[in-house]
Amino acid sequence: MADGFHSFVVFAEMRTGSNFLESNLNAFPGIACHGEAFNPHFLGYPSSEPILGIDQATRDADPKTLLDAIRNDPSALGGFRYFHDHDPRILHPVLEDRGCAKIILTRNPVESYVSWKIAQATGQWKLTDMKAHKAAKAQFDADEFASHLDALQQFQVLLLNRLQRSGQTAFYVAYEDLQSVDVMNGLARYLGVDEALESLDRNLKKQNPSPISEKVENYDEMLDALASLDRFDLTRTPNFEPRRGPNVPSYVAAPEAGLLYLPLRSGLEGQINEWLAALDYAETEALHTRMSQKSLRQWKRRHPGHRSFTVLRHPLDRAHDAFSRHILTTGKGAYIQLRKTLIRRYKLPLPEGEPGADWTLETHRAAFAAFLRFLKGNLAGQTAIRVDPAWCTQAQALQGFGELTFPDRVLRENELAEGLADLARAVGYDDAPALPAAEPVGPHALGDFYDAELEALVADAYMRDYVTFGFGKWDQAA
Repeated sequence: MADGFHSFVVFAEMRTGSNFLESNLNAFPGIACHGEAFNPHFLGYPSSEPILGIDQATRDADPKTLLDAIRNDPSALGGFRYFHDHDPRILHPVLEDRGCAKIILTRNPVESYVSWKIAQATGQWKLTDMKAHKAAKAQFDADEFASHLDALQQFQVLLLNRLQRSGQTAFYVAYEDLQSVDVMNGLARYLGVDEALESLDRNLKKQNPSPISEKVENYDEMLDALASLDRFDLTRTPNFEPRRGPNVPSYVAAPEAGLLYLPLRSGLEGQINEWLAALDYAETEALHTRMSQKSLRQWKRRHPGHRSFTVLRHPLDRAHDAFSRHILTTGKGAYIQLRKTLIRRYKLPLPEGEPGADWTLETHRAAFAAFLRFLKGNLAGQTAIRVDPAWCTQAQALQGFGELTFPDRVLRENELAEGLADLARAVGYDDAPALPAAEPVGPHALGDFYDAELEALVADAYMRDYVTFGFGKWDQAA
């Protein structure tokens, strides 16, 4: 094998052909790819078999044990597939390790998104025989795709920047390259393996070979949604993608007024959006959303004297909102796979399905308290689960805003009436509407079961926000 390459990593995403790439890598003598070795929900493959003697519990407690085992395997050049939402604790040591070869697999994000939606609908993630093929059409969701695209682009740019700064290069493979035995043999030579394949492993079959127009239920709606995006971001290679700020598609601008809202997830997005629309006597559909950096700059130029703002929320409110929207429920917005992992690996006392009539105030409080205990470790980088924007610290989120644009005003939830009126006056609106009432989230309101223990748990998890922003007890909402 090549001097210095003691292991390798395949940076990929779901539905990019990574299973097919792995099967062909494993066809070379002396190469062993161990699947999604750092997927927080299973070990390697859904069967969760130990890898090189390391089981999932050991990996979750200290992922470096598995990383070292793969690096030091004397029988083969070991590697694994890593997606953007895999265990973040090993990303830095892998990227800094010049002895770890980097392979970056990419695919047109529209195609990968449609393939992912079809796999979700059918439950079929691999195909080895066409007789077992399950057919379905994807339902395109513009907001979901915008989030999908932003996550992929941010991760690709992170990889690019880190490799540039450390003076490393990667072997790039496009989805279409996977059908070339010459590319596979070139990849093996890059890894330091002299053997060559005569043909590719054909056990895995392409599941949905038809044109994308035949695979999407609402194809025309998809075309309309994609027309508002910068098409070059969809097709350019990672080496040429523009530097992207933090989740620009989530920014919201008023229909006419020069006001730009930078939302913090699990905050007051719904209420603020309604208020922005009402400011111009419009519906929320008229708001400017899903902007790119280019369209955001254009909006700013069209609105001289514009103001931007965000709204801080007490950490206990945010945590309960995230818990109720994404973890407790199994409906729209639920993180289903993460929910299952929290039940199985972190012992959250949640029902297998949607909470029913037996979901009492006491059971709700106990589950929420367990979620707060999980958050402490998650925010400290001690779990294999991603730190999701729905519950990251507000200090970190505001720091991310600064990479592209700074909010003129940082308002607080308990100061919104006065703060929003001041903002409206700053852009020429003297008669601002009242902030709409919040819609209840979850089966039980936080005020019905709040106590000192919950306050202590959230303060322990979000100490950075408490210190940075001076939050007091929840009932003070300072």
